[in-house]
Amino acid sequence: MSMNSFGHLFRVTTWGESHGPALGATVDGCPPGVPIEPEMLQIWLDKRRPGQNKNMTQRNEPDAVKILSGVFEGQSTGTPIQLMIENTDQRSRDYGDISETFRPGHADITYWQKYGIRDYRGGGRSSARETASRVAAGGVAREAIKAIAPGVEIKGYMVAMGEMEIDRSQFDWDAIDQNDFWIPQGSEIAQDWENYLQDLRKSHDSVGAIVEVVARGVPAGIGAPVYNKLDTDLAAAMMSINAVKGVEIGEGMSAARLRGTDNADEIFMGANGPEYGSNHAGGILGGISTGQDLVVRFAVKPTSSILSPRRSIRKDGTPIEVITKGRHDPCVGIRAVPVGEAMMACVVLDHLLLHRGQVGANRGHIG
Repeated sequence: MSMNSFGHLFRVTTWGESHGPALGATVDGCPPGVPIEPEMLQIWLDKRRPGQNKNMTQRNEPDAVKILSGVFEGQSTGTPIQLMIENTDQRSRDYGDISETFRPGHADITYWQKYGIRDYRGGGRSSARETASRVAAGGVAREAIKAIAPGVEIKGYMVAMGEMEIDRSQFDWDAIDQNDFWIPQGSEIAQDWENYLQDLRKSHDSVGAIVEVVARGVPAGIGAPVYNKLDTDLAAAMMSINAVKGVEIGEGMSAARLRGTDNADEIFMGANGPEYGSNHAGGILGGISTGQDLVVRFAVKPTSSILSPRRSIRKDGTPIEVITKGRHDPCVGIRAVPVGEAMMACVVLDHLLLHRGQVGANRGHIG
């Protein structure tokens, strides 16, 4: 299997399976001299780690990251950084019954059709467990961003889960880290979301979600026209996350319902340069950042592993009714929040390095 890498100058290759001995990432292109310690990366892995509360899968993985290469005396050397996360709580026996069966909604059938072999234990490479590697690599990217563009801040949060949706008029940036759902509103709303999700779990069902990721402080000018657009790479990065079925930049699909007079972000001259009256573009024009917040949303489908029976077939083509056992998230979108943040960090760093290599400082001055 090829195509396990992403990025241009900052390039990440992930490896490993859900039920193998370990998984991880090889990070190439990190500038030398960036302070990196395992504890710096662990902060982000702990956000994604399973088993933290009853709204997540109860697989209990510490997700402790080890740095095997590319860091010496607490600093990156400029050589490939090898990251490893051991699997310690896999239960492969939970998947013995599906070795000859294709689970509806999973990649079982397409992997088999393509390769003629598949790791049925938790889905192998198609498992959301693979995203732990991305979060570790995203931690490296964050530390490098601090060195290159220290004003950048990346934050993700849930804006919808099934029938539940945030009230943007009550948006509270500080509330995001104070509840199990990473929602930018108070604890009362979070309790409503939990009640809704637990009712679904008890009925042996699952639900999808919408996650929004914002990067503040990204300088104007990163990205490129046509084939290396910043929004192209952001969309591809988010779309590559397991279970993601749709991506929007700025207004996204809603822009189709707007008039030009509403959608075009008016520009004014401020004390420190250009300012915008709105941000329908999501901080990107013509594939290049405007200096406003980068705003990306992605839709995560409902978890396909559910205890409710679904019709499918075996490898020999005979029909079967499938109930997926094991420990699974009733809403995988919750743990997708730190994954989206990690992918944003990797793409932003990659384009900062590309910009520095091609242009250096911005050449066009205003005012």
